[in-house]
Amino acid sequence: MRVGECCNRSVVVCDRRASIHDAARMMRQFNNGTVVVVDRAGGGKRPLGIVTDRDLVFEVLARQHDPEQMCVEQLLADELPTAQADDGFWETLERMRTRGFRRIAVVDRNGDLVGLLAIDDVLDLLSDAQRRVVELARPSPAAERSYLSGAARPPPNFFSPGVAEWARVA
Repeated sequence: MRVGECCNRSVVVCDRRASIHDAARMMRQFNNGTVVVVDRAGGGKRPLGIVTDRDLVFEVLARQHDPEQMCVEQLLADELPTAQADDGFWETLERMRTRGFRRIAVVDRNGDLVGLLAIDDVLDLLSDAQRRVVELARPSPAAERSYLSGAARPPPNFFSPGVAEWARVA
C-alpha cells in the first residue's frame, strides 16, 4: 500500500502570511487541529510547514503573544517532514516513528501537497482493517442458516475418498 492511497486528502491549508488568529478560526471552522501552510506560487500547493492547535497554545498563548500580530510562518519548524505519494505505507510509518513525527505531509513528484498522514488517520485505518479481519473470522448468521437448511453446499472435505480418487486420476 502506498502513502498516497491512505493519506487524508481533506487538508486545511493557509498561506504563510495568514495570522495566527486566522489559523485558529480555520481550525474551529473545519473542526481540525492541523493547518498545512502552503506556498501557492506556480499554481500548486507546496507545503512549507504544519501548524497545530498545540503550537497555538504553547508558542503563542502561553508566551502571551498577540495572535493578530503574528503570522503562521513564524511558527514553522526548520524541517517539514514529507513523504512521496508513491512511498510505502509501512516504511513511512517507520520513518514517522523513528523521527517522532505525528503527522507527515504527502507530496506528489512536483512537491505539491497531496494530503496529510497523521497518526490519528493511521489508527483509524488499522482499526478498520482489524474490524474487517474479525468479520472474516465470524460466520454471518445468514450464511449459517443457509448452510443448516441445506441451501448452501457444505465445504469440501479434502479427506473424503472422492477427493482422493480425483487426485489420483488427475
